[in-house]
Amino acid sequence: MLEGGTMEQELNDINFDNYVVVGVSAGPDSMCLLNLLEKKTNKIIVCHINHNIREQSIIEEEYLKTYCQEHNLIFESMTIKEYKENNFENEARKIRYKYYEEILNKYNSNKLFLAHHGDDLIETILMKIERVSNIEGYAGIKRISKLKNYDIIRPLLPYTKEDIITYNKSHNITYYIDSSNTNIDYTRNWYRHKVLPILKEKDKNIHLKFLKYSETLQEYNEYIDREINKKLSTIYQNNIINIDVLNKEDYFLKKNILYYIMNDIYNNESNIITEKHIQNILTMINSNKPNLSINMPQSKILVKEYNKLYIKKNIKEEKKYKIIFEDTTKIDSLEIKKVSEEESDGNNICRLNSKDIKFPLYIRNRKDGDYMILKNSNYKKKIKEIFIENKLPISKRNNYPLLVDSDDKVLWIPNMKKSNLCYKKDENYDIIIKCIEREEDYE
Repeated sequence: MLEGGTMEQELNDINFDNYVVVGVSAGPDSMCLLNLLEKKTNKIIVCHINHNIREQSIIEEEYLKTYCQEHNLIFESMTIKEYKENNFENEARKIRYKYYEEILNKYNSNKLFLAHHGDDLIETILMKIERVSNIEGYAGIKRISKLKNYDIIRPLLPYTKEDIITYNKSHNITYYIDSSNTNIDYTRNWYRHKVLPILKEKDKNIHLKFLKYSETLQEYNEYIDREINKKLSTIYQNNIINIDVLNKEDYFLKKNILYYIMNDIYNNESNIITEKHIQNILTMINSNKPNLSINMPQSKILVKEYNKLYIKKNIKEEKKYKIIFEDTTKIDSLEIKKVSEEESDGNNICRLNSKDIKFPLYIRNRKDGDYMILKNSNYKKKIKEIFIENKLPISKRNNYPLLVDSDDKVLWIPNMKKSNLCYKKDENYDIIIKCIEREEDYE
């Protein structure tokens, strides 16, 4: 049994100058934490989430509201109206943390206190091992998680549920027991009631060994993160992963770089990116096929295009288009416009003679069977073949613009290929069209 004074010492190094937010369910763990915090500060926002799955929830919420009034604490609460996902635990967690952030922002607070304890740590580590994770995941719960705008502080991690109950009894703290915690249909509860007692029977302080294990893995993970950050700028730029540069790294580091990037893309949401996702990405990277894509969580798609890899947030359905070209037309990242003069003579420039073509001119995307008669040749070449030779990604081929005349002759593939009706700078022409490519946002 640990004395209450020892628990209080867990808060000695924390600055309490500003408001702090504490998640309180009215259960034994969070009521213990609230009592400890009240001994340090009165600048407390009690943040309560009614999960709306037990009739007793209303009683607990009313108790907390009255408690805060009597103790001169700020009380904030919300009720979850409905659940839309199949995974109740995961969805409830996301809703909780979103609400915590709203309250932190509302009171300009940068500290969130949560009542996770040593038993929770053991359960979390075992669940991560079952699901397969990375080093950070296997480490379980951190005592202090430093996020972008706030810290999550869990001062009860060195203590067990039994320690907390003992503290509550010695300080006459009222709390409520959540009956759903006995339902072993929930994975965490299964570990809590089936596995944890066996571990504690062998060693009553097993939670301290798990805590040491967790802290050791966190140290390893921090080292790996430092190594990743040294290399990241050359591997991951403008939301694009350079496969050639990534492949120069050791397999272990490469895998962790992918974890790091994917977690960043998914805002470090827990349980989103799994080992299976990373293995699928590695398989795609190692494939000889230059263009591939795989489905990712939250309706996103990871796309491989030759030596680059990126996430598409929204995959838009490609539709047929045909636009009369007059002065300027913009298609995706390409801007096609008439100019009065131009010094260069590359594939980004098309010079035409009005006598050779039938007006009006159009910008359209590719159709099946499209071909172009190449410049300085009478050879017909399929547009599809030109796209492949120029390594145009599959995702862009159906939407890529072509310049055609009213007879539907393909005159020019902007930035790529000219037809036999395009002229050089020192030849006869009266129309100059230029293509400028803007930077594309892959997020």
